[in-house]
This record gives sequence, structure tokens and C-alpha cells, in this order.
Amino acid sequence: MIQLDTLEQKSPTATTLRDLYIGIPAELNTDERRVALTPQAVKMLTAAGSQILVQTQAGVQASFSDEAYSQAGAQIVHSSEDLYKANIILKIAPPTIAELNLMSRGQIVLSVLNLPNIKPEFLEKLLQKEVIAIAYEYLKDLSGSLPIVRSMSEIAGSMAMLIASENLNQQGKLLGNITGLPPSKVVVLGAGTVGEYATRIALGLGAEVRVFDNFLYKLRRLQNAIGQRVFTSVLQPEIVASELARADIAIGAIYSHTGQTPQIVSQELVRNMKPNAFIVDVSIDQGGCFETSRPTTPNDPTFSIHGITHFCVPNIPSRVPNTASIAISNILAPLLMAASDKGGIENYIFQAKNVLSGVYAYKGHLTNAYLCTKFGYKYTNLDMIAAARM
Repeated sequence: MIQLDTLEQKSPTATTLRDLYIGIPAELNTDERRVALTPQAVKMLTAAGSQILVQTQAGVQASFSDEAYSQAGAQIVHSSEDLYKANIILKIAPPTIAELNLMSRGQIVLSVLNLPNIKPEFLEKLLQKEVIAIAYEYLKDLSGSLPIVRSMSEIAGSMAMLIASENLNQQGKLLGNITGLPPSKVVVLGAGTVGEYATRIALGLGAEVRVFDNFLYKLRRLQNAIGQRVFTSVLQPEIVASELARADIAIGAIYSHTGQTPQIVSQELVRNMKPNAFIVDVSIDQGGCFETSRPTTPNDPTFSIHGITHFCVPNIPSRVPNTASIAISNILAPLLMAASDKGGIENYIFQAKNVLSGVYAYKGHLTNAYLCTKFGYKYTNLDMIAAARM
């Protein structure tokens, strides 16, 4: 049962100034190649009066040089200590303990939360430092959708099929429908955004696609979005087993709002797949939906079980860091401009419900109900914080 913790004293606003003071660190995780803002976004924000620090080499893996950031108006800094003097930190990966140690009360950090990999020591340090933490996964737009999640899912779905197609190429096969030959067969598990974009690419290459999901409205939405009828089904075990046994490629695209994907494909079903079939488990970010899946790395991306090759690299969008960084920046830059007009992010999050939804920690209080339940913390309602500020 979640306990409710309230704030007795009125919280001061972080700033009443229009200008924002933003820091963009170089990611410590070597598998993370994206950057939160592009030089074009930096130019827009600095022209509006914001001060932006960029740690040297922060954007180099996404093909954005220090020179480009400097010409856009950013100040290039070399040390993390200098970078973390900014009161707003824009990252991609969640902050490490070392990075949290550099932060101070009321500092604002925006990053991915990555629920499945959260450790108790991370939350303890986060609350101890009394920072304001906002997760990209929970940020909404005015329509109520999750724009960063959707953008990254579009990339992941497209990349999943391209990765699978390349694997078939390495076997001397072509993913598609060539005259006189039966088309390649693709099974997509999950009809969300990842599944939709994987289906788009597969159909575009001429494959025969089977899409499974337990939510009929998602299956209908997928068909309407791609503009043509494809085979769809709920996750009936016999039908899933039959189609997987015939598949050349299987895409795991199940998404869980609780952070842990159910394993809907057993080891026995994998064993019964065609020799040399290829699995891309995009759901590995949340644990994977194949029982045989385990996380792999970009340097060693695949492994084989029962003669079936598995690709289980988390964070597929980081394979195309330039495209992914532009997509993220296109969402964050307008948000930051709007926050600037409202006197800073801390003021803005209490005026914009779509941004407030992304806050999971506020000055020593955990404000995400799922995290509180999982780790046994008291839950602080953000609406009560908003009322205390009035």
C-alpha cells in the first residue's frame, strides 16, 4: 500500500528569471551515443537568452562537434565539475552516482529513467541530493501522448527490421518478395509504435507479416496507420506457435507500462523455430519477451540458442545517434523555450500538466507511485506540492 507524504512548508521557486542555465554532459555510458540538444537547438535557445554549457566531446558520436556547439553560442567546458554548475542538466542516460554527487539541492535533471535497471542506491542518492528529476519516458505532449517514447519507438521499430534484413543478407538471403519465390515471413509481437514501424519496413521490403497483440484497438490502429490489411491476431498460444515455427524473422515489440515485459515466447517455442531464424527482441529494454533473450552489447550483439540467432542490444536508437538526437532535441527545445517564457522549468512544470507527469523526484520526495511501491518509499503527491507553492 502506498503511503502518502505531504509537504508542510511552502517550496520556493527555483528562479523567476526568463533565462535558462543549461548543462549538457558527455555521457559516461560508452553504449550511449545520443545527445539531448543539437547545435541548431542550442542556437535557438542561446538567441533567446539562455546560457548553455556543453562538455567537450558530448555530441561527437552523434556527429556534432565542439566547434558546432561553440558557433551556436554554447560554452565548451572540459570538467564535469564546471558542467554541473548549470542548474538544468540535460542527459540521455540516467545520472550515475558520481554525477549525482556533483549535483545540489533544487538542481533539475532531465534524462531517461530506465525503470528495469533502477537500483535502490540510485534512488537513495537522488533523494539525498534533493534534486528535481524528470524522466523522458513520462513527458507528455498536449495530446496526452509520450512524444520521446514514440520517436524512439519509431526508430527502434524501423531499425529492428533493417538489422534483421542485414542478418538475412549475411546468410545469402534477401528479405522480400521476389517473383517466383515465396516471400519471407515475419512475426511481430506487439502492435504499438515499435510494432507498427517494424511492420511498415517489412511490408515495404515485400515480406509476409503476422502481427500479434492482446489489445484489439492496437491491432486496428496499426492497420489504419499503415493503410493496408495485414494478418493480425490476439496472442492465442496455438496461433503464435504455428506462425513462429514458419517465421524467418521474429520481432519482440511488447511494451509494459510497469517496466517489466512479460515473457510470452517460451524456450520450447524458440526451439521449434526454423533453423537460422532471427529474433530481434526490442523489448529487452524491459527484460525481453522471449524466454531465451538476454541483454547483449553493440560490440557483441548476437548469440545463438537452439540454432536461432538472437539480437538483444538494449537502446537500439543509439545505433543511429544523429537521427535519434535530432528527434529528442526537437521535443526538448520547444519545451525549454516554453519554460523560459514561464520563468524557468520549476515554475513551468507546475503550470503544464504534460510536463508535470515526467517528474519522479522532487527535492527529497519520490513522486512516482510505481517506484514507491517497488522500493518501499513514501509517495508524495505532486498536486500537494503544487498547492504548497501557491
